[in-house]
Amino acid sequence: MQSEVMFAGFGGQGILLMGSILAHAAMEEGSEVAWIPSYGPEMRGGTAYCLVVISDRPIGSPIIRNPMHLVAMNRPSLEKFAPMMKPNGVVVINSSLITIRSGREDVDEILVPANDIARELGTTKVANIVALSAFVARSKIVEFDLLGQWIKKEFSSREKLIPINMEALAQGQKAARVR
Repeated sequence: MQSEVMFAGFGGQGILLMGSILAHAAMEEGSEVAWIPSYGPEMRGGTAYCLVVISDRPIGSPIIRNPMHLVAMNRPSLEKFAPMMKPNGVVVINSSLITIRSGREDVDEILVPANDIARELGTTKVANIVALSAFVARSKIVEFDLLGQWIKKEFSSREKLIPINMEALAQGQKAARVR
């Protein structure tokens, strides 16, 4: 089975990091993985995105027009990518910054106030981990414990950042349970 996840938002929201952490967790599980980041002027505040393809068999092409899942960190990203999603996927909407819904009745839509939760933790820089955690908790695309392991590995050279990111992980998982 193959699943595709589009992560999208403003440059500087940690979009590429979300995709990288998920890709590494999926590789740890033994899945075939492709991670396609978008570089360029997006890094300066425009729309940034990346696509992660996870499969139990070799991936024929990492270029996907219609992803199964979406994590939208800002409104332009939701408006651009939600209409492209396949039915029955999960869409995480950062309701701290997005005041609209996806308009899709055929997807599992989660409203997660990622920036608000991150602010309560002390920094909005962990909003991406909150959203990623909520997505993985709801979609079960990888084992949740592996996600935590990869977050620790990602921040191992900056150990002081591990506790807040682990708390963001826990809060995102909690937010995914709220419907």
